[in-house]
Amino acid sequence: MNLHGLRLFHAIVRYGGVTRAAEELNISQPAVSAQVKKFERELGIQLFVSEGRRLVLTDAGAQLKEYAERLFMLEQDVENFVKDMREGKKGLIRLTATYLPSNFLLPGWIAKFKQMHEDVELVVSTTNTRMAFDQLLRYEAEIAIYGGSGITHHGVHWDELFEDEMWFVVHPDHPYAQREVDLADMVAEPFIMREEGSVTRERLVSLCTTNNLAAPRIALQFNGLNETISAVKAGYGANFISSLVVKEDVREGRLARVFVRGVHLRNTIAVCTRAGEVLSPAAQHLVQFIRQEASQVNEAHSG
Repeated sequence: MNLHGLRLFHAIVRYGGVTRAAEELNISQPAVSAQVKKFERELGIQLFVSEGRRLVLTDAGAQLKEYAERLFMLEQDVENFVKDMREGKKGLIRLTATYLPSNFLLPGWIAKFKQMHEDVELVVSTTNTRMAFDQLLRYEAEIAIYGGSGITHHGVHWDELFEDEMWFVVHPDHPYAQREVDLADMVAEPFIMREEGSVTRERLVSLCTTNNLAAPRIALQFNGLNETISAVKAGYGANFISSLVVKEDVREGRLARVFVRGVHLRNTIAVCTRAGEVLSPAAQHLVQFIRQEASQVNEAHSG
């Protein structure tokens, strides 16, 4: 099929004649007439008949007109789709996140982003640090939102957003509530933590190892962040966690801090992507938006 000939045929029909079609396409009138006659010969079908100075579609020409309109409408749809993808107005973003940002940051950020980019599809999975990086490097996700110690990982590019403090927290009636204690006393308490693979749990264990202390006793283990906090609020055990998660609970008296001598650890919130790769336009817009939102969180958290 000679698509150029079909396009000229369609232009003649659309603009009502050879003269107007030639003007619109910026081609000479004789060239348009010659190309359409050639197109008819190639098809072996007569598309127009002359009625005086007018060209009138044959039955075959009328049917071909319907196909041509559908084809060029589809072509326009494809062009619009490519333009939207190129500009980041459409696309699919697969995002993985660790529990901290997934529970306390991403829902609000993504809701705002979707209000501005309704046609961008987002698929979000929540997992621990180890699995988040596995998904990123296995191309199961384009972006990973990380909350933890700022560990390095081969093949991953880090874009740090902000930092917050790591706190030890207990129920307000706990003997250590609002007190300053030694690390040895603190880690002798039963802890409620996330599963192995959680970077926060690994940091607590590492803290004990660095200080020549026995590993903390994980008395209860949950696969969710909120569950660990709820158990401490119910009156059992201690937790080691990002202040971003529990700041409001501490302020309103549902939890209490324990100040551990010599321990001042911080938590990194970061956007992670595969090193050396260019994000899709939609993903670039999302990362830029997350940076803006994170800067506001950082300002509020610092205040």
